[in-house]
Amino acid sequence: MPAPVSLTHWGAFAADMRDGDIYAVRPFEGDGDPSPLLGNLPGSLRHHSRIATPAVRRGWLRDGPGPTTRRGDDEFVAVTWDQLTELLADELRRVIETHGNEAIFGGSYGWSSAGRFHHAQSQVHRFLNLLGGYTFSRHSYSLGATGVIMPRVVGTHDDLFKRSTAWDVIVEHTELLVRFGGLALKNTAINHGGTTAHPARDALRRYRARGGEIVSFSPLRDDVDGECEWFAPVPGTDVAIMLALAYVLATEGLADRDFLATYCTGYERFERYLLGADDGVPKTPRWATAISGIPADDLVRLARRMSQHRTIVTVSWSLQRARHGEQAPWMGLTLAAMLGQIGIAGGGFGHGYGSMNEPGLPPLRTGLPRLPQGINPVRTFIPVAAISDLLLRPGEPFDYNGQRLVFPDIRLVYWAGGNPFHHHQNIPRLRRALGRVDTLVVHEPYWTAMAKHADIVVPSTTSFERDDYSGSRNDPMLMAMPKLAEPFAQSRDDYATFAALADRLGFGGQFTESRTPRQWLAHLYEKWAAELDFAIPTFENFWRRGRLRLPVEEGLTLLADFRADPVTHRLGTPSGLIEIFSADIDGFDYADCAGHPKWFEPAEWLGGPRAADYPLHLLANQPASRLHGQLDGGAVSQKSKVQGREPIRMHPRDAAARSLVDDDVVRVFNDRGACLAGLVIDDRLRPDVVQLSTGAWFDPVDPADPDSMCAHGNPNVLTDDVGTSSLAHGCTGAHVLVQVEKYTGDLPPVRAHEPPVIDGL
Repeated sequence: MPAPVSLTHWGAFAADMRDGDIYAVRPFEGDGDPSPLLGNLPGSLRHHSRIATPAVRRGWLRDGPGPTTRRGDDEFVAVTWDQLTELLADELRRVIETHGNEAIFGGSYGWSSAGRFHHAQSQVHRFLNLLGGYTFSRHSYSLGATGVIMPRVVGTHDDLFKRSTAWDVIVEHTELLVRFGGLALKNTAINHGGTTAHPARDALRRYRARGGEIVSFSPLRDDVDGECEWFAPVPGTDVAIMLALAYVLATEGLADRDFLATYCTGYERFERYLLGADDGVPKTPRWATAISGIPADDLVRLARRMSQHRTIVTVSWSLQRARHGEQAPWMGLTLAAMLGQIGIAGGGFGHGYGSMNEPGLPPLRTGLPRLPQGINPVRTFIPVAAISDLLLRPGEPFDYNGQRLVFPDIRLVYWAGGNPFHHHQNIPRLRRALGRVDTLVVHEPYWTAMAKHADIVVPSTTSFERDDYSGSRNDPMLMAMPKLAEPFAQSRDDYATFAALADRLGFGGQFTESRTPRQWLAHLYEKWAAELDFAIPTFENFWRRGRLRLPVEEGLTLLADFRADPVTHRLGTPSGLIEIFSADIDGFDYADCAGHPKWFEPAEWLGGPRAADYPLHLLANQPASRLHGQLDGGAVSQKSKVQGREPIRMHPRDAAARSLVDDDVVRVFNDRGACLAGLVIDDRLRPDVVQLSTGAWFDPVDPADPDSMCAHGNPNVLTDDVGTSSLAHGCTGAHVLVQVEKYTGDLPPVRAHEPPVIDGL
């Protein structure tokens, strides 16, 4: 009998099962570059960090709902499913009757499952919508700034990734790839909704074989795998570098004035700033050198090369995860517009190559089956990275994307899918914020930090303990995901939990529509099939075969239709053109986001006053050993640790100055917090820069102290909880200034993956 096949965000695999767990995995046969993250799967279904029973925090059970300082430092009491359902239904009813539906925050973040039906975010939003609504969040931690700025500048957000220039087009036509933030192949392992192929590595091989050249601006040399021309700027200075390149194009007659006049609006206003007419500071290469450390002559030569070759300017997602993060993608697009190659095969702009697998992959010609979530009657929302502000500042106004909004008074947080202790900046402030609400509900398969801070813990199945199917908008395969094992202990599908709650609250029939999960899978598939303009197998035949190949759009070039006919294919901006200057943004009169791309000096950078006390710039990038914090207890993730701590990379010069050697445990700290990490000395990064990936499960030495040092190496104890700007309020957790010293005390144990004390288990 063939091994069952399933899907993760980082690839498809065949599983060898033993004793109800994944024993070994083999990559999908069609994947030429499978992700090593598959190695985290064996042992994950019966891992000791799994949640075995419904549980309620002892203090909440004893004292009732209310603010508390005990979240994260309290025992739990095991309860039955009937007891949990009754307690949770009563609390939802109390909050709604007393405070209204706006007092519920449905704070779910959807990387929990690659499935189309058992997707935690979809399930909880459907439930809360039918309950009467909830306060919701917009955009993502990965793309908080981009999700606001790019629709205003180019009329779209998703199309920058979904309909990006294809790898095959780049291989055939591009001569020069200029990459701000690099192109890290470790990140191309990942795609939301799953992925069955990883073509980026082979595309770069073929590109180089044809003679294509790569220029990388990144403090990390290995942000591009293989040969490239590497410039290592001061972190956070990419916009200054782009402005200097633009200055050369403008002053040497190399800018494509016809393209700027035909396809863009507001260039003249931007050029005044560029040349210094408005502020008296021309953005010359010499000006940029003083900021970035990149020699002026190199910038002049590069600008000329870019104008003489078929060039794509790319900006990674990491650059917009910083203060004033709106500026980098906006300026990258402006620089590409000045070259005049947008919409031409092999030229133009790209955002996110090397940030996820999706950019460069051909999109499906059709949508995918999707669970209907209904309509949320509550219109109150926050930008996703403003959770702590939401909970700590009820009733206070704030600016967002031209609107004046007010933070509601949240009494109940309902979280299903994701772990904000990975995503959210400044964990000490987050812990205080979570302590303010009456009740925190968490659906989780594992005892993450978020689960340990919950009042009501709902043990959920993993995606391998239920039937589902999954696909991605830029992957040609719809994949069946048959159940590989029975649910662990007392864990249940989120659908079963919500169905029981909905029944107790009086809308069970509306939520389930009298369908079992298997019937939902068939229903969603058949409804989708009826809307297609081509024939596909019946659901039962699809399920038996295990996969369905769908048609894709090959050979895409970003904005090629717009280039061919800017009237018929006008953009979704007010002008229908690329808005290098946005009158709308200018009219908001924000001090931290102007009407055109602009250099703003960061608070967290080596050129600022904070560097006197914290002289190392920490880059909190995505890990190579897992997806975010998922399966941190897995073999691949654990193998990367140093003395059980998350590794921190440091240049040999900086290590020698601190008398540090490989494998030392170091204390990483600033005035916000501290964590321990394991030292890896590496010359593949710029001096004065350290790199500590996100995703190590938060592990406070003293769980009762919100400011406690993390023993495991979570960099979000160090980051500032401030948004990108008044425009987007995106996440700024990628950059922070720190100091590093050898840790000489007794090493605290790593307890991140240990369950809390549970009475009655």
